[in-house]
Amino acid sequence: MEIVRNGAQPSVKGPDAWFTGAVRIDSMFQRPEPSRVGGAIVTFEPGARTAWHTHPLGQSLIVTSGVGWTQCEGEPIVEIRAGDVIWCPPGCKHWHGATPTTAMTHVAVQEALDGSPVTWMEKVTDAQYLAGPPA
Repeated sequence: MEIVRNGAQPSVKGPDAWFTGAVRIDSMFQRPEPSRVGGAIVTFEPGARTAWHTHPLGQSLIVTSGVGWTQCEGEPIVEIRAGDVIWCPPGCKHWHGATPTTAMTHVAVQEALDGSPVTWMEKVTDAQYLAGPPA
């Protein structure tokens, strides 16, 4: 058994290539093979979001605080709140992040296929983001 103590791993800034706005990534975990699971606690400040991306084996998001938005390509933006659990199916192009006025934190869990848990794509434009959820 391995226990990684809170605070044992430093927080990191979400890379500008993959995120827009202020994003903090904490307690990343990657398990050694044969496991394929990995994940992180990700905090998005208001207005912050991921770039479009896919996961070869899907992704689970567990919102732990705040209010955010998520969107699968071709579908409307959906509001997500603390306590919500989101399943992004394998290969679904999507993004997620905070609303323009409220921060959001989630636990992200995904599996790697052939060593890769994610394929990053273009950034979500301000126009796409500010369209917001349907009224």
